[in-house]
Amino acid sequence: MKFTASQIAGILEGTVEGNPEIEVSKLAKIEEGSTGSLTFLANPKYTPHIYNTEASIVIVNNDFKAESKVAPTLIRVEDAYKSFSKLLEYYNQVKLNKLGIEQPCFIAKTATYGEGFYLGAFSYLGKNVTIGNNVKIYPNVYIGDNVTIGDNCVLFAGSKVYSDSVIGNTVYIHSGAIVGADGFGFTPDDKGEYSKVPQIGNVIIEDNVDIGAGTTIDRATLGSTIIRQGVKLDNQIQIAHNVEIGAHTAIAAQTGVAGSTKIGKHCLIGGQVGIAGHLLIGNRVRIQAQSGIGRNIKDEEVLQGSPSFGYSDWNRSYVHFKNLPKIVQTLNQLEKQSKQ
Repeated sequence: MKFTASQIAGILEGTVEGNPEIEVSKLAKIEEGSTGSLTFLANPKYTPHIYNTEASIVIVNNDFKAESKVAPTLIRVEDAYKSFSKLLEYYNQVKLNKLGIEQPCFIAKTATYGEGFYLGAFSYLGKNVTIGNNVKIYPNVYIGDNVTIGDNCVLFAGSKVYSDSVIGNTVYIHSGAIVGADGFGFTPDDKGEYSKVPQIGNVIIEDNVDIGAGTTIDRATLGSTIIRQGVKLDNQIQIAHNVEIGAHTAIAAQTGVAGSTKIGKHCLIGGQVGIAGHLLIGNRVRIQAQSGIGRNIKDEEVLQGSPSFGYSDWNRSYVHFKNLPKIVQTLNQLEKQSKQ
């Protein structure tokens, strides 16, 4: 797939400085640019590379001033970084714009889908599945009975959506993710043996949610596990039954959230965080990586440690943690002196 400088400038609402007909077919870092590639310059520390890059086109800010000859064609824009991101999004949309139904696959007679639909080989659509427009489902995807999927969604290869799940618009579910598996519900008897508690709820995923590869979101015991609009989940995250994650919260890899915990809006949660069940996490909370959360958290708290406590307190305490051997040695010396 090739684009000319003038076509790219049209997409980005930029101006061409150089050859408007020069073509590119790949993207590259500015220091690794080669003939036929497109790159960008936003960070000033990479400026020296623009004078020796072999890239054919470089996107730059309008205020960029060359100190010597620049070989590539330039596309000047208001913000090079944002424009390059916009171009990546456009490129991704073009790349993912597959159409048609590959064979073999299974589509139940009661399943329906909209325009611009793509279904990869070996995929399965269950009874009463309803799918909107411009949805792309890659090979080996399983969609259970009574699932609803909105417009402009992408389900990558090998993802699984269990029965009764509800998925909004513009949701991306990456490979190996599982939506709607049973929650971890078991009750012990007087012999210490466990009986399964039926998990008859569902999962609701609202609009503009991204779910990373290998992430699992359990169905509710009763009611719904809810992922609100704009939530971003990294790879290999565990969301337990009846959890609710507030709008525009982002969670990094390998975090686990236990059952019935409610997380607020606009939270940032680092990798490998463990959050206990039945807790209330406020809005705009920041939790540093590898923290353990075992209590309710108020709005805008910043936490670190396991069990976690205030981020500033943790930083001050860490200085003492590192110095514990010296502190103990000093105390032992003072103790000896006091006994003399």
